Amino acid sequence: MPLLDTPFAQLDLIRQPEQQNEPLQAFDAADEYLLNHLAEQNLPVETRVLVLNDSFGALAISLLGKVQVSTSGDSFLAFQGLEKNLLRNGHTFDALRGTPASEPLVGPFDRVLIRVPKTLALLEEQLIRLQGQLAPGAQVVAAAMVKHLPRAAGDLLERYIGPVQASLAVKKARLLISTPEAKTPALSPYPSRYRLEQPAIELLNHANVFCREGLDIGTRAFLPHLPKNLGAARVADLGCGNGVLAIASALQNPDAHYTLVDESFMAVQSAAQNWRAALGEREVIVRAGDGLAGQQAQSLDVVLCNPPFHQQQVVGDFLAWRMFQQAREALVVGGALYIVGNRHLGYHSKLARLFRGVEQVAATPKFVILKARK
Repeated sequence: MPLLDTPFAQLDLIRQPEQQNEPLQAFDAADEYLLNHLAEQNLPVETRVLVLNDSFGALAISLLGKVQVSTSGDSFLAFQGLEKNLLRNGHTFDALRGTPASEPLVGPFDRVLIRVPKTLALLEEQLIRLQGQLAPGAQVVAAAMVKHLPRAAGDLLERYIGPVQASLAVKKARLLISTPEAKTPALSPYPSRYRLEQPAIELLNHANVFCREGLDIGTRAFLPHLPKNLGAARVADLGCGNGVLAIASALQNPDAHYTLVDESFMAVQSAAQNWRAALGEREVIVRAGDGLAGQQAQSLDVVLCNPPFHQQQVVGDFLAWRMFQQAREALVVGGALYIVGNRHLGYHSKLARLFRGVEQVAATPKFVILKARK
């Protein structure tokens, strides 16, 4: 894999989760462009730089020791990559601690470097949270590959920070350079909320939650077919999002024990708040993580999953396949994984390679609900 080579450092970086013969690198031309732009400014070492949505530490590790760097984002996997890449490049794994996007930022910051996220609501929330956190003379610079840079990103910078200048494209990457100006403090539109009729619950959704304005159609197809009569089963909601699958299941299974896990800190924050609102003080484990990677083998009876088909802008079934493998490892013999998936993704044949029995529980014109028994 090529090294990230900038005026600040030469880094050997890996992506998370790791896969053999990794086809993608852990940085891109937008990271290089941001770092080259910053290097031209010859900033003193006491400059406070905030990095937002760094994929796997490319920006923050490059700047370590050159300025006072802080990093924040919404991805557990990105922070896991940061730790591993710190070690790969001669630092201690805790030389830099990431702040989850669910937690407040502590400025003031002289420079803010932003990788534009796939979900623009996350960018909007992050820009709103920068209010009162920028030092005099600060600059906010957002970067993305041109094909992933919507016009709305510049509009958000203009609305919440100040005038925006777009750079020329370099290696198909572009910078949006914003100069802060005095603004009337903005109230965040997040979290958003919506109500379900069955079950009758209200769901709160922080900015980076998948389908935060309403129930996604896959989950809508899944809900009527959640397993019943689970008794005291140990159940995991894998990739829990706002927690709707686990909450709906828990309402039907009052004696079951639940673990909710997602790699988005904002999803976990939403799920924990929604669980409390629907189920009060009922015992639950809600955590950010790399799926069920940290789950003890054969410690679950049931896994519920609406698997993702992308990681940021990268589309594919690698994450789903990995979730299926994790579920198999965590389930007891005789335990079951229940999933919903688009028909065209062919999950039935993939699950059949891992589980001894796969059956179709239900189907709609677009989705299938499958049960895979270990």
